[in-house]
Amino acid sequence: MKRYLEAGEFVTTHGVTGELKLYPWSDGPELIALLPRLYLSPDGGRAVRLVSVRPHKGMCIVRLDGVDSLDAARSYVRRVAYFDREDVQLPEGRYFVQDVLGCRVLDADTGEEYGEIVNITHPAACDIYTVRGKGGEHLFPAVDEFLVSLDPAAGEVRVRPIPGMFTPMENGDEA
Repeated sequence: MKRYLEAGEFVTTHGVTGELKLYPWSDGPELIALLPRLYLSPDGGRAVRLVSVRPHKGMCIVRLDGVDSLDAARSYVRRVAYFDREDVQLPEGRYFVQDVLGCRVLDADTGEEYGEIVNITHPAACDIYTVRGKGGEHLFPAVDEFLVSLDPAAGEVRVRPIPGMFTPMENGDEA
């Protein structure tokens, strides 16, 4: 498992006192606000302490320790920020997206393998897993009715799909 995960990208400066707009790639400003520091490399490296974080139109306005001018802030624009997974305490049953990607999707009753999770989106009330398998790519809603268990440590997701959920569409089938 990767130790340092993507928190988001610094997209622009904010004001003239060194604040930056961070577009969060995680659960949002709420998670970023809980972090004590960010890293500027996917393997950690130099940590930068977060002095303040506040939500602003789906983004975070952040103040980094030692960044106190517009010129100093400009050097961070277009850079990806990372956080140490050790700095976040996830609630029971919650996992980082990074840990779920690549998990094998297995039928909870038969053990049949449907494929592996290659993408996760959150367009509405639930996560949608893109499962790539022998029948192509299929979208799977990660809801209690279908999702039986999630075990990233074992690299497995057990599901109970409805008929047709993982079968390829035939010509003439409607999407």
